[in-house]
Amino acid sequence: MKAPLDLRHVASLALRDLIHLAHLPDFERVQDQISQVRGCTRPVQLVGSTETRDAATNAVVRSYRTADEPTGRLLTACGNRRSSRCPSCSRLYAADTYHLIRAGLSGGKNVPETVRSHPRLFVTLTAPSFGPVHNRLTTDAGETLTCRCGERHGPDDPSLGTPLSPATYDYAGAVLWNAHAGALWARFTTYLRRELAAHLGITQKALNAALRVSFAKVAEYQRRGLVHFHAVIRLDGPEGSNQPPPTWATVDALTHAVTKAAERAVLTVTSDAIGEREIAWGDQIDIREITALGDGELTDQKVAAYVAKYATKSAEDSGTVDHSLRCAHCAGRGYQRGPDSFRDLCDQCDGTGQFEPIADLRVHSHVRQMIRTAWDLGHLPEFADLKLWKWAHMLGFRGHFSSKSRRYSTTLGALRDIRRAWRTEQARAADDRTELDEETTLVVSHWQYLASGYSPGEELLAAQVRHDLAQAERRKTEGDPWL
Repeated sequence: MKAPLDLRHVASLALRDLIHLAHLPDFERVQDQISQVRGCTRPVQLVGSTETRDAATNAVVRSYRTADEPTGRLLTACGNRRSSRCPSCSRLYAADTYHLIRAGLSGGKNVPETVRSHPRLFVTLTAPSFGPVHNRLTTDAGETLTCRCGERHGPDDPSLGTPLSPATYDYAGAVLWNAHAGALWARFTTYLRRELAAHLGITQKALNAALRVSFAKVAEYQRRGLVHFHAVIRLDGPEGSNQPPPTWATVDALTHAVTKAAERAVLTVTSDAIGEREIAWGDQIDIREITALGDGELTDQKVAAYVAKYATKSAEDSGTVDHSLRCAHCAGRGYQRGPDSFRDLCDQCDGTGQFEPIADLRVHSHVRQMIRTAWDLGHLPEFADLKLWKWAHMLGFRGHFSSKSRRYSTTLGALRDIRRAWRTEQARAADDRTELDEETTLVVSHWQYLASGYSPGEELLAAQVRHDLAQAERRKTEGDPWL
């Protein structure tokens, strides 16, 4: 029997664990698991088994158990889309988003290439002003202009996007705008169809019978903590991307409808505490035609890359925190009901309902005030349904960062299914397994969550995988400096 390793002389816990892993009977399998999850920052550890049985005889034709793994468990990627949480999984999400957007512009993934000839716009809708902020404007020649505060800010100046006068800045309006941004987009798409029908001189029923409005959008946080939307909007025939729209449905008609719909889309919010507010788009609306592939400045590829880049960003890019502030013990209420049904202050948060006190957050004062405003508004009865205390760390925004209409193109789920099928085929080819008929076999699985993350030694291996992937990506985009 092999004597156990004596690693007491190794001071580093990570190095000690790595040496232990390297002496396992199948160290290559440990490396293979980490490579398969692409060095995911916080993978999910599973234990369990799966069996493939013959449906007629119930005989086991193939099986897998995590007990046979060198480490006794299976690693699966976390799948987090946010680059701040998991760069590896976010790159995969960005790649999927790129192909989804690109397919709706150039064809592919069951979308015909003729979709390139459909009227298409790249639209940016922004939030209105809630008070003057520090900004950095430049001339066409690239010269930085003076801000209203009298200074010329650098590109990394932390004061950019913060109010010139915090005392008069409309923080309540800003938070409520973020909270209703998703609903405002839905209202915009409704008015878009109405305005298009009115401009073309037909009823909305006739419009729906003649064409379809398809779109894909992504949200991005501005430095001032407010979201704006980048959207691809396309006109199709009534069946979707595989049908061209009528010849009278032009880019000019779509541009007119977008402009008018952005002006008309308004939501009214009423509160006894802060009065009546109108939620509407800002004056800065950018509408540009997407030209054919390789023809013009705004091409299919550039738009797809632009949207995919912002699909992996989140609220923390505006300087806020990347986790909920709710106390998990009392779900943010600040109290718990005791055996006598009375409300008892939560002993975990001292009745604040906050996992981490807002005053202790290491954020800019502007961001802190937006978080505090969202938290306070969320506890008003008229805003209870918004659950702003739950989304305070998102500065009130509670919508999806990316979404699309049903017929725009393929789906993220379909892209994942294709990738899963490809990996299954690669694995089958690697170990020379015979292909099984899904109609005559039955798969029985039992899985249980164990933990998340790596052991210290595995983290070193994952860091190397992430480094290699980043280097490969850099060579792909910038070229190999050694060539």
